[in-house]
Amino acid sequence: MGGISIKFLIPIFSFILVSLFINVLGETGTNREAPHLIIGGVGGGGCNNQYCSTPPLTSQRPPHPPPPPAVPPVPPPKNLVFVDQRLAVVYPAIQKFKSIITSDPLGITKSWLGSDICNYKGFYCDTPPDNKTAIALASVDFNGFHLTAPTLDGFLDQLPDIALFHANSNNFSGTISPKISNLPYLYELDISNNQFSGSFPTAILGMNSLSFLDIRFNFFTGSVPPQLFMKDLDVLFINNNNFMQKLPDNIGSSHILYLTLANNKFFGPIPRSFPKSLSTVSEVLFLNNMLSGCLPYEIGFLKQAAVFDVGNNQLTGPIPFSLGCLENVEVVNFAGNFLFGVVPDVVCALGNLVNLSLSDNYFIQVGPLCRKLILSGVLDVGKNCIPGLPLQRSVAECVAFFAQPINCPFMPTYTFIPCLLPHFSSPPLGLSELAPSPS
Repeated sequence: MGGISIKFLIPIFSFILVSLFINVLGETGTNREAPHLIIGGVGGGGCNNQYCSTPPLTSQRPPHPPPPPAVPPVPPPKNLVFVDQRLAVVYPAIQKFKSIITSDPLGITKSWLGSDICNYKGFYCDTPPDNKTAIALASVDFNGFHLTAPTLDGFLDQLPDIALFHANSNNFSGTISPKISNLPYLYELDISNNQFSGSFPTAILGMNSLSFLDIRFNFFTGSVPPQLFMKDLDVLFINNNNFMQKLPDNIGSSHILYLTLANNKFFGPIPRSFPKSLSTVSEVLFLNNMLSGCLPYEIGFLKQAAVFDVGNNQLTGPIPFSLGCLENVEVVNFAGNFLFGVVPDVVCALGNLVNLSLSDNYFIQVGPLCRKLILSGVLDVGKNCIPGLPLQRSVAECVAFFAQPINCPFMPTYTFIPCLLPHFSSPPLGLSELAPSPS
């Protein structure tokens, strides 16, 4: 050893020390955690929470961060305040009905919000009859709104103070609830031009306040209860449905002003009692049914009638001269029947007549006054059997019709005029000839 130079030993000892130091560092790195790298120190502006640095090397995933604090629930809206408790009562029914409306092309229901029901579109308020200081929902007018809903049940019958309900030209369907008979003030009901079906809503018979009923242009079927024609109605429109029955004998048992049964399937003769009972009627529309038999001379008692339309039925016989007593009549339609004989001049002399349609019948003669109406366009006698006039039936067709004998009862009554007309008269009739005409 003494012979070895110190300069030679120094590099050897240095190499041994470096090797030992590297070995110690290697063993330490496998058994201890790596030091955290912190930039900027505490409060230095960098990230200083536990999720910023590298997580410890463990076999388990770090726990999920705690959920954010829950958003407190929106407090329920304050109770709606209504100007009258009667409005609070109908509010749920309105909102429920709104929820079943499947089509609202005009955006009507957008206004049905909040407690101010009196400003909802289509809703109108007034004082009810039993309390002049109260405010109630008095009428509903949905005419022309084109709303679609599967039923009115649970809505109309839940409006206790309703007086008028008009819902013309919508797409409401289903049947009518019997509960509507419990509505004490309802006097106008118009559900025309919708999609209602089923039998006639008999609950209407129990509505003593009702004076206006319009259910036309729907799909009601079956028969109409005879009691309907005994109700104290001013207006009865049941046309354009699928009612099928004999025309009731008591059809003229009220003071009705407008009676429309058109476009159904009523059959049988026009009762002789009908005209006398309805002496105040303004319009009678029986067109497009299956009425048969001869015209009763009693139609001359419809003295207030402005319109009398029985076109497109199966009526036969002559026109009664008594029709000349309808001094207020403007429109008369007998077209599309099996009427025959002479067109009476007493009828053509009516002063207010603007349209007299006798086409598509089997008349054989017209008088001078009637010819003037033909020239002026007031009278239409096309497709008859009148010689010398254009657009008539063929001779063969007329001969075939008259080959079948047709007899009407009480024939003497057809030339009887039951009123005083300055230029016309008729032979007197005995009681036996008028019997059994109702009184």
